[in-house]
Amino acid sequence: MAQRSTDAPSRQERRKARTRAALMQAAQTVIAAGRLNAPILEITQAADVGMGSFYNHFDSREQLFQAALEDALERHGTRLDELSAGLDDPAHAFAQSFRLTGRIHRREPALSQLMLTYGLAMAAPDKGLARRARRDIDHAVRAGRFSVRDTDLAMVMVVGAGLCLGRLLRDQPERDGDASTDHVAQVVLRMLGMPDDDASEICQHPLPGRAERAAHVEGHHQGLTPPMGAAGARCVSGRCLSDSPHVEVAAQGLGICRRGDLSPPRLG
Repeated sequence: MAQRSTDAPSRQERRKARTRAALMQAAQTVIAAGRLNAPILEITQAADVGMGSFYNHFDSREQLFQAALEDALERHGTRLDELSAGLDDPAHAFAQSFRLTGRIHRREPALSQLMLTYGLAMAAPDKGLARRARRDIDHAVRAGRFSVRDTDLAMVMVVGAGLCLGRLLRDQPERDGDASTDHVAQVVLRMLGMPDDDASEICQHPLPGRAERAAHVEGHHQGLTPPMGAAGARCVSGRCLSDSPHVEVAAQGLGICRRGDLSPPRLG
């Protein structure tokens, strides 16, 4: 009896965590589909949870969307930290993270959509990517690699460059995304006080291999993604949220949907 009493809170906490994760995954997919006005009922149905469960975790749809963005960016930021853990030069770490984040707009369209939809939230100094960028900038300044008098203003330039780059790459699909990202990264490094030759050299460094990046993505999705569905599908509560190929690919970017031949429901 005592053992069951001890275990009960743990089971309850795990159930709450699963419910919250399902709601955030549903929200991320809805945002990726551009459906920012989706009713809460639709989101809860996609997550396969009740309306009451929604309000146990969030006060509003906007609060859920904010949490979904922070969750996605935090996972991406953790991934960047792990990929740059072996770099001794903080300027190189900053540049690598900027270049990898810029590549998201072509390779992980769902996360790209989240970033472009709620981009200003990325500038919050104590959260997600902005916290990490500030950290790398400060370390690079102390190491003599950057010359920055005002980190807040530097972050305005960094975030602005990143968001405008993302919008450009989404609006001009024919543009070479990797080359454009690396060029913007060089410009940002020069704005942070790095000499031209050093900025060019850093942005020519090979990035971590795609297989290595994929392993980090999969690792961070474990425990958050729902169970596999028919034909290898992995969707929110076993269902895709749209029959649009664009949204299907976007959902794959967040590890939300890996659809085989599962026919998704239409949500209007």
